[in-house]
Amino acid sequence: MEKGQRGVALPAVDVVVLTKNSGHLLDKCFESIYENVPVENLIVVDGYSTDDTMKIVDRTNVKYGNVTVLKMNGSRARAREAGIRQVETDWFMFVDSDVILSRDWFKKAQKSVQNNVGAVWGVNIDVIPNVSKDRRFVKMQNLIARQCFYLRGGMHDTLIRRDAVKGIRIPDHLHIYEDAFIVDWIKQNGYKAVIDDDAYCLHFKPPTNWNLENGVSEAILELKCGLVYSHNYEYVAYYPFFMFQWFMHLSIRGMKGLMAR
Repeated sequence: MEKGQRGVALPAVDVVVLTKNSGHLLDKCFESIYENVPVENLIVVDGYSTDDTMKIVDRTNVKYGNVTVLKMNGSRARAREAGIRQVETDWFMFVDSDVILSRDWFKKAQKSVQNNVGAVWGVNIDVIPNVSKDRRFVKMQNLIARQCFYLRGGMHDTLIRRDAVKGIRIPDHLHIYEDAFIVDWIKQNGYKAVIDDDAYCLHFKPPTNWNLENGVSEAILELKCGLVYSHNYEYVAYYPFFMFQWFMHLSIRGMKGLMAR
């Protein structure tokens, strides 16, 4: 098969998943991967999880027999680079541990593969209880997610040509925005990073993300990596929308907590 030929089915791919205390959704994440992607090897890069993450990984390996685990501390940049080094297939995927892939994700995404394409990204839809049932809000999320990918990239559910990231060295301080660095690297190697019109994932952020302390910490890290390190000033224009989503989710969780008392 000619690599990148449009309309030709790609062979099985390695899939890289970064984990750290990811037990809240990992079972469903792995299930969606194996149901919708031809997996050669599942490469789990774990940051020494202390919850039930590794039990889920072990169960998955017993079931499918093709799971490799790499344990390491450090930033997300370091973990992604380590995962890339483990890949052996011509194409591979990054799938975040808090997403669920849409039905037939790989079948749909591979239609976007061409000789000049280095990465195919599926749109990520952040799930907010009750609100995500509103089609108008989801449509707005979709449009904003697409624009944000063009500004800063994304690795939520991304099919990548291995040659396009050959020799990559991601700055270790990029705990976030490492995805932007990867997309820029792909483009500098002469390939395009494209968005597929049909492939997407549902993004269920961890419960620990939805409290004031972690929210402030994430915001500071976002500003530091986005502005100080990556100089991605255009992306700042979308911060109000992300804050709106965060406060909406926080309010819903707060109301549920009050009602449960």
